[in-house]
Amino acid sequence: MTQLQIGPHSVQPPVVLAPMAGITNAPFRTLCREFSGGKGLFVSEMITTRALVERDAKTMRLIHFDGTEKPRSIQLYGVDPVTVGKAVRMIVDEDLADHIDLNFGCPVPKVTRKGGGSALPYKRNLLRSILREAVGNAGALPVTMKMRKGIDDEHMTYLDAGRIAVEEGVTAIALHGRTAAQHYSGTADWSAIARLKEAVPEIPVLGNGDIWSAEDAVRMMRETGCDGVVVGRGCLGRPWLFGDLVAAFDPAGPGAPAAPDLRMVAKVMLRHAELLGQWLESEERGVIDFRKHVAWYTKGFSIGSELRRKLAVASSLAELDALLSALDLDQPWPAGADGPRGRTSGRDRVVLPDGWLDDPYACAVVGADAELDTSGG
Repeated sequence: MTQLQIGPHSVQPPVVLAPMAGITNAPFRTLCREFSGGKGLFVSEMITTRALVERDAKTMRLIHFDGTEKPRSIQLYGVDPVTVGKAVRMIVDEDLADHIDLNFGCPVPKVTRKGGGSALPYKRNLLRSILREAVGNAGALPVTMKMRKGIDDEHMTYLDAGRIAVEEGVTAIALHGRTAAQHYSGTADWSAIARLKEAVPEIPVLGNGDIWSAEDAVRMMRETGCDGVVVGRGCLGRPWLFGDLVAAFDPAGPGAPAAPDLRMVAKVMLRHAELLGQWLESEERGVIDFRKHVAWYTKGFSIGSELRRKLAVASSLAELDALLSALDLDQPWPAGADGPRGRTSGRDRVVLPDGWLDDPYACAVVGADAELDTSGG
């Protein structure tokens, strides 16, 4: 079984759960870890550094880790070097995590229009300052980063960003093989992952984008030479994908588990909703939060439109259980359900601050409002 080294942490198999806003909270990470047997690395939702430093109540809930999570991995989003440094120092001083990942991949307009997310690496000196503050305040904790290829095909940043990361002491880099302009459309460019690996041989490079199955993960590593994979949309409604991944990277193991039938899927759905209720300290809130997962879990199964509608508006565990019990639970895993899921949209252009592209090395100051209402990508 191939092993990935993130600072002092050995990740075996070399598989990382991508941070996804509103998805990779403690309950979902628990499910994924259970199916993997605790193997792999499971990263928290993206946390804004400003909210963390200010001890925002919602943010403090998001950084909660189950006692069985080892290592505890947290992703930070920040645009101000000083605030990023304070957030990292807070994590170290209060022993809040064992690994810090930095997000430079978010492509949503409300973030890029303010110079954050996937727009930020274009400003090379700002990127360097943020990385320097993060690594300088992290002590023994490894700092990694996740990014995209660039803003668009005319403004690629990933190779420069990779070299800056190495120079500033970043432990590993994950690359999503799309530009910000692509958002989640088209096909991920795995060849860019290979080029980044050639450019930064000193540290591990992880590939991200279009990993819909365990076979995709193995193929990405074979074709690009990357050191590990980051799985995002491919596990939406499929936390058992991590069991498949463990099997794929361990030829001497017991082999891949059988594809789940609808009966097993229904059990996982109910458990997911239960875990959310426990985490949110409200059964109703947990079931309501679970609603967004219903379409992903049931993709491809033969379920009537009325039952689908009722599942998507359930508000109690008893109601959810009754609706699931009414399904034809003997249905096998549907053909084609392993393919793309989640967002697939693209954008014609990336919204940026005025003059952002004038000079990639010019000093840039990103306003504090760039950290408001952000989401990962």
